[in-house]
Amino acid sequence: MDQDSHYTAERELLEAVSRITTFSTTSPSDEEQNQLKAEISCQVRKENPEKDDLQDSNASLSPNSAMTTKELQEYWRNEKRQCRQVKLLFEIPSTRIVEHHLSKYVMYKIIILQTGSFDNNKSVIERRYSDFEKLHRNLLEEFSEEMEEVTFPKKTLTGNFTEEIINERKLAFKDYLRLLYSMKYIRRSKKFIDFLTRPELQEAYGCLRGGQYTKALEILLEVIGLQERLTRGNPVSIVPTLCAIVVCHKDLENPASAFEYGEKALSRLRVHTSHRYYIPLLETMITLAYELGKDFLSLQEKLEEWKAKKDPIRVFTLKELAVREYVQ
Repeated sequence: MDQDSHYTAERELLEAVSRITTFSTTSPSDEEQNQLKAEISCQVRKENPEKDDLQDSNASLSPNSAMTTKELQEYWRNEKRQCRQVKLLFEIPSTRIVEHHLSKYVMYKIIILQTGSFDNNKSVIERRYSDFEKLHRNLLEEFSEEMEEVTFPKKTLTGNFTEEIINERKLAFKDYLRLLYSMKYIRRSKKFIDFLTRPELQEAYGCLRGGQYTKALEILLEVIGLQERLTRGNPVSIVPTLCAIVVCHKDLENPASAFEYGEKALSRLRVHTSHRYYIPLLETMITLAYELGKDFLSLQEKLEEWKAKKDPIRVFTLKELAVREYVQ
């Protein structure tokens, strides 16, 4: 294709972006259109690194960028989903009093809702006062400056189980979680994420070690959605959970579902091939692909490529790694 043709293709593509407002019922704003145009122009420049002058109107356009109006609309929607700011809301609608032989405490039901996304799923967990208290102590150790003005509801000598005190604490804990989540470094901290996910993960891995794969899978599938929302800046951190789901599906003889979650885990390890789960996951995926009649040669090539670069070391199986997680 000559330079005039390249220029014409680029111009038509940018004009097509502008026409989205005419053809789409979910039209992007002018600002969003301009952002998309800038992204496409950036893509054009990436395709031609030797002509990186921003004023070079002869920059060529790759065949992959020759999108139709419908494809551009879909592209815009996908980009908006990815860039949309995700926020979590915390609600504590109810409580229950738990009595054991030597103890009595209140469990607070916490509903975690996601806003700013098309995903309407919610997560439900339960925590007691001592769990909140432990979180507060841990955060004070690491974020003393950020926590200076964060108040925590104190225990009372009497009346801890009265309706009035319980209702006060429901509101206090709701505001407490909202405030913690509003602080970037705290909401991304391991201590905050562990408070929201660790008890359930410990239970799930306990079931997995005990061979209760159905129960383990049920809990893991509940937790993984919340983990994904909490760790968007660190997608590798949920690889162990994804791999535990693979193990459960595999042992429950659901190879298709196991392969699906294995693909999700592998996508997060694409540039982290030294991760402890990478090789065991690859080996499991090769087995699953062969069983399902899928392409396993590309996976085999990745495995051989890794082995050629690394010194031979003892590698655990995926299941052996999974049962070692959250061992007290």
